Amino acid sequence: MAQQPAIPPTPRVTEPTPALAKSTDKQESYFAPIGDSITKRSASPSKFSDDGARARSRSPKSIVTNAAQSPPQPKKPPPATNGTPNGHLSPSSAASSSSSYWRTISRSPSPLGLIPIHRSFRSFIHRHEIPRKALHISIGFFTLSLYSRGVSQHSIHPWLLGALIPIASVDYLRHTFPSFNRLYIRILGALMRESEVDGYNGVIWYLLGAWTVLRFLPKDVGVMSVLLLSWCDTAASTVGRLYGRYTPRIRKGKSLAGSAAAMGVGILTAGLFWGGVVPRYRHDEGFMFNGELRIPGGVKEAVGWSSNEGVISGWAALSVVSIWSGFVASASEVVDIFGWDDNVIIPVLSGMGLWGFFKVFC
Repeated sequence: MAQQPAIPPTPRVTEPTPALAKSTDKQESYFAPIGDSITKRSASPSKFSDDGARARSRSPKSIVTNAAQSPPQPKKPPPATNGTPNGHLSPSSAASSSSSYWRTISRSPSPLGLIPIHRSFRSFIHRHEIPRKALHISIGFFTLSLYSRGVSQHSIHPWLLGALIPIASVDYLRHTFPSFNRLYIRILGALMRESEVDGYNGVIWYLLGAWTVLRFLPKDVGVMSVLLLSWCDTAASTVGRLYGRYTPRIRKGKSLAGSAAAMGVGILTAGLFWGGVVPRYRHDEGFMFNGELRIPGGVKEAVGWSSNEGVISGWAALSVVSIWSGFVASASEVVDIFGWDDNVIIPVLSGMGLWGFFKVFC
């Protein structure tokens, strides 16, 4: 007769671990079986409370007991107010940085609120720079007004130099005496950018650029350079801030939208000046452009043209000059030369571009 397989013995039920006996007696609900790893951890007295229960028990009673026994945590100090030294970045510490640093991290007129009026009128002054742009644009209309009255550029540039010297001197004093700088910012802060708090005022560069082109370039080129600075730079800044994020970036802080706006306004400005203002007031003495463009004689000889060929005038010549004016205005607005201010680069480069063009084709 075959031998039947042995029946396994009944499993022996062990008693709960001594370390958790008291805790088990106190629990009214069922807990899962406790393994060897939990038994080893239970032997450590640092992880259990005095009565043997775990310090981080899931039981609501344990949570209430532990919360009552834990000492109160000290309250965190309130955050420091703006301007109070606390080891973090604040306007007082930020004001010690150089102006090139501000141009590197932000094109915003007042990224940290160092100018008080920028914090009060953020949309009007800080975001859109309405007072600054209004002053910028008004210089162009003032220039046309002087031209319409027949004022010569040789009588204007001494006044520009006379205004440049005291304004630059005041800027030097405000950087030397902090109390005077605070008063200066309080009065003229609406026309300033935060990079000018510890840098030189943009008016200085504006006067320097206008004085250079009116002093050393012919009359029509000098006037046109000031108009391009006044209107094209403002158009590029406004359109670039509004729509620059939707177009490719040409370089840091310069977008295709702003450059296109500068070129469009430059074309309109040249057409207005040479096509409307000059024919009406006829103060065209010393002009380089007199309504005609000619192909250089060497080029005519190379292609076999006569002296009467290769000449355009009227609206055709005005259109070519207007397009070139818009191009040089847009290019000078984009170019960065040693980090110089746009108020110097735009009129000087635009004037040089127009002067070279007229020197070849007029």
